[in-house]
Amino acid sequence: MHLFLSRFVLIVSILVHACAQDTLTIFPAANVADAAGVSSPLSPSFAGFGIEPSNLYSFTGGDRPNQFSVNLLQNLADYAGAPPHIRLGGNAGDLMIYDSSFDDYSLKNNPNAVGQGKYASDSMIFGPSYFKALDRFPGGTPITYGLNLAYSEADYVENIVKEAAAALKDMTNVKLASFEIGNEPDLYLQNGFRTGTWDGQVYTQEFLNRAASVYDQVLKPAGLPSSFFEAPATASTIGTTFEIKQLVQNGLIANTNGSQYISAWNQHDYFYFIDVSDYPLNLDDLMNLDNTNTQFAYWEGQVTEGLKTGLPYVLREMASVGPIGKDGISDTFGAALWTLNFFLYAASLNISSVQMHMTDNSNASAWQPITMYGNDPHVRPQYYAHAAVAQLIGNGNGTTQIGVLNTNDASGSYSGRIRAYAAYASGELRSLVLINSLQANSSDPSKGAYIFNISLPNYQGDSLFLSYLTADGADSLFGTTWNGISFEDSNDGSPKTVNKTIETLPIGPGGKASISVRDSQAVVANIGSLLGSKVLPAQAPTSTSGSKSSEGAKKSTAVSGVTAMATAAISAAVTTTAVLSAKPTGVGVRGGTAERMLPLLVVVGAVVWGAFCMA
Repeated sequence: MHLFLSRFVLIVSILVHACAQDTLTIFPAANVADAAGVSSPLSPSFAGFGIEPSNLYSFTGGDRPNQFSVNLLQNLADYAGAPPHIRLGGNAGDLMIYDSSFDDYSLKNNPNAVGQGKYASDSMIFGPSYFKALDRFPGGTPITYGLNLAYSEADYVENIVKEAAAALKDMTNVKLASFEIGNEPDLYLQNGFRTGTWDGQVYTQEFLNRAASVYDQVLKPAGLPSSFFEAPATASTIGTTFEIKQLVQNGLIANTNGSQYISAWNQHDYFYFIDVSDYPLNLDDLMNLDNTNTQFAYWEGQVTEGLKTGLPYVLREMASVGPIGKDGISDTFGAALWTLNFFLYAASLNISSVQMHMTDNSNASAWQPITMYGNDPHVRPQYYAHAAVAQLIGNGNGTTQIGVLNTNDASGSYSGRIRAYAAYASGELRSLVLINSLQANSSDPSKGAYIFNISLPNYQGDSLFLSYLTADGADSLFGTTWNGISFEDSNDGSPKTVNKTIETLPIGPGGKASISVRDSQAVVANIGSLLGSKVLPAQAPTSTSGSKSSEGAKKSTAVSGVTAMATAAISAAVTTTAVLSAKPTGVGVRGGTAERMLPLLVVVGAVVWGAFCMA
């Protein structure tokens, strides 16, 4: 019988590998110690959001809370073990002045604006209700808050100190984690915020002056450290004097009057920016993941320079398309696959946190918080990528590390479309993330698939539990599911399990397993249990106002997510396993029932092979 099984496995293996043009073998290390290029442990708040300051009330609600936004953030907190990090900053932050006497849940135009700029740096007024609204987000939400650097009138110190003091005092439910000073100072000449000599050296002097004032008058009395500031929050440093190396030479991280003010390097990027990027963009371009590496290559150098200083590097403003997305690209399921890949790619570079920027009118925002463009508030496909990353990080309960697996051999139409990552928990391999970003639209009658052959010799006999990030196609605007969960079937952003199928795959002899991933789809294969099925201890207090649904992280189930052809193949494989497991009667050592079944099983194996090759 053992000889028979060996022959059968060998024949089926040969057949399966005959369609190798759409297959790839990956060899994840069983533990971090044996793996190359694995990230440091990720914060549960790693995959976060940026909110444009002038749009805060759209996301939080004004007089009444926006429970839709609160629930969506609470979902992610439940999955990851802590709320996502939020950066409240952007262009509008350099236009806003704090007034403690103005307590409306709104911003108002300043009738006496005097600040510099194409738009005056004191053109909008906000008050204490701004922080009351922000405090509606889940308890313990880490906030990076942007202070106004653009305003430079004689009372600039008084104004920045008032703003910082109000932020610290009035955030009682969420957690002030750090300050920025200014948004994208490399563009200040262009925006009219500065004239004359303005470069990285002048910026450094102005930054340190304001940081010292905020520390002495706000942070120090509260018992907080001087290293509470992130800099430089730049849009780009290419060809400017704002590169990390130059700012270090200018003394930005040096000890100044006994204090060191910088806690992290903070830069911004977009894959594509309308009216700045000098080429047209389509969805297929975004889904070619090699383009992401090419576009981000310069920033990889900045990450390396930043980490050399011993400080973390954060990407506080990022998106697929800026400034407000692009209909049919950034709001599609294809953008969700791009987002999933970018988070894992960024983690592999040891970027400590990534914030996807949101405005209330952007097609690149993970959800639309208010009625806009004639559409009611709704979740976009990108949000599901955040949910996937949150569950992946929560799966390690504060110990998750990400490593890139070699997919360079993917060729032909799959070149640039295949990515694989290993996720480690407590130093041991826990999950594999497999992405197939070849564009297949919802209207395509049949979709191809890519086969990942996986070598897991340390896990022979165990099972892989498959969780799918899927939709009808790359161009889908609705109908996305992650791990069988939908956030669109409720009107308040609560998770609902819409597919209770739990798909498993045995890890066979020698630790071999093959996973078929449909074009325009991603799969997380978790070893030994379904991702998100284990109760996750919270790592930070959570708000009682958020969604506490029993569905989602604690009791989520995986979606099947396979084409009809792949389903037939899996059914054939299950049938084959059942036949092999049966105990035949009257079987001799040679020439028994099992031997006579070999031709039939070869045919079954060929059916399996054909189904996978055509899927």
